[in-house]
Amino acid sequence: MDSNNNFGQQNQQPVYQQPVYQQPGMPQEPKKPVGLAVASMVLGIVALVLSCCVPYLPIVLALLAVVLGAVSLAKKMGGTGMAVAGLVCGIIGLVPAVIVIVSGAALFSALGSL
Repeated sequence: MDSNNNFGQQNQQPVYQQPVYQQPGMPQEPKKPVGLAVASMVLGIVALVLSCCVPYLPIVLALLAVVLGAVSLAKKMGGTGMAVAGLVCGIIGLVPAVIVIVSGAALFSALGSL
């Protein structure tokens, strides 16, 4: 018997295995564009902030935010949360802007009749 006997194994050649390669992942879907949703959210926030200070600009910004948010949601583009945020901020921004314009017009008409 061989003196270098390792538990009954005799001078065996090392077994070489082929390297294991990982399977590539599933192909990812292309990301949906979120430009309209981002624009809607930014315009809605700006309209909401300016609605109590500036008379006419917030109405334009809020209407643009509502339109862009609605288009983004209708086309099922990416950024649904941002589109909803722009839609809500635009609608909420319209209310104080209209109140400021109506109260300003009432004030000017009351001052004009004096």
